Amino acid sequence: MELGIIMFRTFFIYLIIIIVYRFMGKREIGQLSIVDFVVSIMIAELAVISIESPEKPMIHSLLGIGILLIAQIVFAYVSLKSERLREIIDGKPSVIIDRGKIDESEMKKQRYNFADLLIQLRENGISKVSDVEFAILEPTGRLSVIKKPDEDEQDEQEEEDHALYPLPLVLDGRIQDEHLKRIGKTELWLRQELKKIGYRDLKKISFCSLESDGIFFIDSKDE
Repeated sequence: MELGIIMFRTFFIYLIIIIVYRFMGKREIGQLSIVDFVVSIMIAELAVISIESPEKPMIHSLLGIGILLIAQIVFAYVSLKSERLREIIDGKPSVIIDRGKIDESEMKKQRYNFADLLIQLRENGISKVSDVEFAILEPTGRLSVIKKPDEDEQDEQEEEDHALYPLPLVLDGRIQDEHLKRIGKTELWLRQELKKIGYRDLKKISFCSLESDGIFFIDSKDE
């Protein structure tokens, strides 16, 4: 009898977890934030307790899983509206290598050492640090790498001060001052440039970046 209960609970919890993760949204395992990872561990623990303790009511585990699902959905919705909360929950990218120069202070801040850097560079197919123009440590812990251009392209790039990786200059209607400083521009410059192409109210812009060809990519908020 107990064996049958365990088999039933295992299959039932399996279906419940699939449904829960479908509600939580699609995200690759390697792209899980710290919060996603913690929620995954807690759901797994609640599932194991329900299966290993058939004498305990399964509703206790299901209630806990349901609360975690609701909390995750609420946090996800609120983080869409609040940039500050999004940074707290998911974190923000850190530039480890900027224009070929390693930022050791940022590495210390992120508790990220040279061994980690070299390992992740090799995982990106790069054997020499000198080949890297930019390396960005994503909130998930993955290292995004942009290689230096070929020599023929190097001269053209030096002539264009916007030839950086496309940083978001406006997110959810808010100007990203740190990114503007990184490309050597000001808020006044950005507002003037956006006015030229018909965008006077920045609050109506959900995303704006300056591409490597000097053209703005802009996505307006849904009305």
